Amino acid sequence: MMRGMSETPPLTSIADETAYAEAVQLAVDASAAYYGDGTSTLDDDAYDRLVRGIEAYEAGHPDQVLPSSPTGKVAGGAVVGDVPHTVPMLSLDNVFGPDQLAAWAASLERRLDHPVTAWSVEAKLDGLAVSARYRRGRLVQLVTRGDGQAGEDVSHSIGTIVGLPERLAEPVTVELRGEVMMTTAQFADACAKRQAHDGTTFANPRSAAAGTLRTRDRPYVCELTFFGYGALPLPPGDDSPLAGRLRELPHSQIMEWVAGQGVQTTAVTPVAGVLVADLEAVRARVEEIAAARAGLDFGIDGIVIKCDLAADQAAAGFSSRAPRWAVAYKLPATEKITKLLAVEWNTGRTGIIAPRAVLEPVELDGSVVTYATLHNAADIARRGLMLGDSVTVYKAGDVIPRVEAPVVHLRTGDERPIDIPRVCPSCGDAIDATQERWRCVRGRACRAIASIEYAVGRDQLDIEGLAVNRIQQMLDAGLIADFADLFYLTRDQLLALDRMGETSTDNLLAALERAKAQPLSRVFCALGVRGTGRSMSRRIAAHFGTMDAIRAADAAAIQQVEGIGPEKAPVVVAELVELDALIDKLIKAGVNMTQPGVVRPPADEAADEAAGEAGGEAGEPLGLPLAGMSVVVTGTMTGPLAALSRNEVNELVERAGGKASSGVSAKTSLVVAGDKAGSKRTKAESLGVRVATPEEFAGLVAAFL
Repeated sequence: MMRGMSETPPLTSIADETAYAEAVQLAVDASAAYYGDGTSTLDDDAYDRLVRGIEAYEAGHPDQVLPSSPTGKVAGGAVVGDVPHTVPMLSLDNVFGPDQLAAWAASLERRLDHPVTAWSVEAKLDGLAVSARYRRGRLVQLVTRGDGQAGEDVSHSIGTIVGLPERLAEPVTVELRGEVMMTTAQFADACAKRQAHDGTTFANPRSAAAGTLRTRDRPYVCELTFFGYGALPLPPGDDSPLAGRLRELPHSQIMEWVAGQGVQTTAVTPVAGVLVADLEAVRARVEEIAAARAGLDFGIDGIVIKCDLAADQAAAGFSSRAPRWAVAYKLPATEKITKLLAVEWNTGRTGIIAPRAVLEPVELDGSVVTYATLHNAADIARRGLMLGDSVTVYKAGDVIPRVEAPVVHLRTGDERPIDIPRVCPSCGDAIDATQERWRCVRGRACRAIASIEYAVGRDQLDIEGLAVNRIQQMLDAGLIADFADLFYLTRDQLLALDRMGETSTDNLLAALERAKAQPLSRVFCALGVRGTGRSMSRRIAAHFGTMDAIRAADAAAIQQVEGIGPEKAPVVVAELVELDALIDKLIKAGVNMTQPGVVRPPADEAADEAAGEAGGEAGEPLGLPLAGMSVVVTGTMTGPLAALSRNEVNELVERAGGKASSGVSAKTSLVVAGDKAGSKRTKAESLGVRVATPEEFAGLVAAFL
C-alpha cells in the first residue's frame, strides 16, 4: 500500500462550545475565500481537519449544532450564486484509505441490495467545478458551482479555456459539467503576467484559476484548462433522444460521447478514467493514479470512485450534499501553507549557487518538511518572496519540495527582504551572474570535495575505501584536485598519508584499478554533467557508444537522446567543453571510454535494411537476450539480484541489450517484479505485459551478471 494512503489524517480537536463556534466561523470564512477568489487562510488539509473536528464535536453535542455549520453543505455553505442550476451541483463525500473505501462500498451495496459490477475510477481534479450550457451546439453560458443550488455566471471567460469548445461536434442542447484549472505552464505564464503588472504572483494554480475565471476587467488574459466529467439533458425535462440516452447510458459511455463532441476529458492524460469490475481492481487503479500524480502537469487531490451504471446511480440516490453512488478517495496533501523563516545559500558540486528555504516544519505528502528549493535569485525576485512570509509549499511523490509563492493577503507588515549574496558562500570568490543559475567563478574547483565524493560513489565509479575524510586528506595534501587525479596516485603517496597502512593502500589501489574498467555510462555519470544523472548517463552512453562520439556531438546530435530537449542539449555540450581537460586526464590514465554491448548505428541505408531483415532496427544490439525490449524493474530484488542497487539492475538490463524504463505502458516488454512491487505490477498485468520474478530475470540474463 502506498505511503500515506492507509490512515485517516488527524482531525482538529475542539474542546468546548466556544471553540466550536470559533471553528465554525473559521471554516465558513475559509470556505468563502476558497470558493470566492481562492485566497483562503487555510490549505486544503487544514480545512479538511477542521471540518472533521467540527463533525466530531457535533456528533457528541447534537444540541449545540449551529445553523451556519459547514457540515452537510455544498461548499461549506459559504458561497451564494445568482444563477440557479438545472440540477444541483453537489459535493462528494470523502474517504481517506482502503478500509474506509471498503466500508463505503459495502454500505452502498447494502443499499442497492446487490454487488456493484461496474465501477468507474478517475482522477479528482484540483480546480473549480463549472457547468457549461450549450444550445444547438453553441456554448451560451458558464456557471460556477456556488452553493450547489445556484452559482455565479462567468460566461465572460468563454474563449479563454482550453478544452472547452465554443461549438460541439453536434448541434445538441446539453449541459456539460467539469473542472476548470491551470496547468503548470499556464500557471507559470499567469504568474509572469501578474508579476509584470503589479509585482505579485498567484499563491497556487487553484487560486490563480479561481481569480482568473471570475475577473472581468483584468488588463491581461490568462489561459485556463477544462476537463469534462459529466453531461446532463438541458433542460432536465427534455424528452429528446439525446436526453434519454444521457439518462440511461453508463457513465463511461457518456464520457466517450463527451470526448467525441470535442470536449477535453482525462482520457487524454495518464490518469484517464477506467472501468473495473470489483473493489480490488478499484484499489489497484487508485494506486496507479496516486503514483502518476507527481508527473502530471495539472493538480489532482484524489480519485473519484462511482457506480458506472445509470440504474445503480438512480437506486442509490443522493444525500443533501452528495451522491450516494460516488465518493472521493483523498490523497495526502501535496501543498500546504507555512512560514518562510530563512534562506540559506549553498554552492553545489558543479559550482552552482542555489538558495534553500528554511521553513516552519509542516507535514506534507507523508513526511515533515523543513527545507524547500527556491531555484535561484531571479526566481526569488519573480515570486516576490520575503522572510516571514506565509508561503505555499508544494510536493508530489518523491519530488523535492518547492516554495510556490507568498500568500500575499496574509502579510502582516513585519516581513523583511531576503539577503542576496555578493560573493560565493563557499569560497568567497566572485559570482558569475550572467545566467539565472548563478555559479562560483571557480566552477567545480570551488566544491572539489563534493564533486569527487559524487564521482567515487556506488552508482558511479564505485571506489571502495574513499570516505569523505580521506578525500579531504588527499586534497589538503595536494595529491588531487579532481577525481581523475585519483588514478595517478602512487603507493608511496598513499602510504605517506595518516592512518593509511599497507593493506588499506593496496585495497584502494585495487579498487581504483577496477574503477578504470567501469562502463562508459558510469564514467559519464561520474563527470556530473549538469542536467544528467544515472538514467540519462545510461541513455547517452547507449546512444553514442564511445566518449569520442559524445564529445564530437553538437547540440542537435545530443538532442537525439531520449529525454534531452532543446534547452538541455546546449548545456550538456557546454559542460563537456568545460570538462575537456578532466576527460583527457581520465583517458590518459587508462579509464574505459566505451559502452559494452553497444553497436554503432549503420552509416548507410543498406545497413539499415539489413538490420531490418535480421529482425531488428538500425543501431539495435542484435543477438542479446533483451534486444529491443523495454524493461521496468520494480519492488525489492531477491535471489541473485538481492545485492544489486536499482541502478545496477538497470545497467544489467542495458548490458543485455534492453532499455531500462521507469513507467509501465503498453509498449513495455517486461516487468521485473520483486517484493512489494505494487501498482506497476498491477498495471502490467492489466495491460497483459509479461511479468518476471527477480530469479526468473536473473536466469534470462545470467551471462551478464
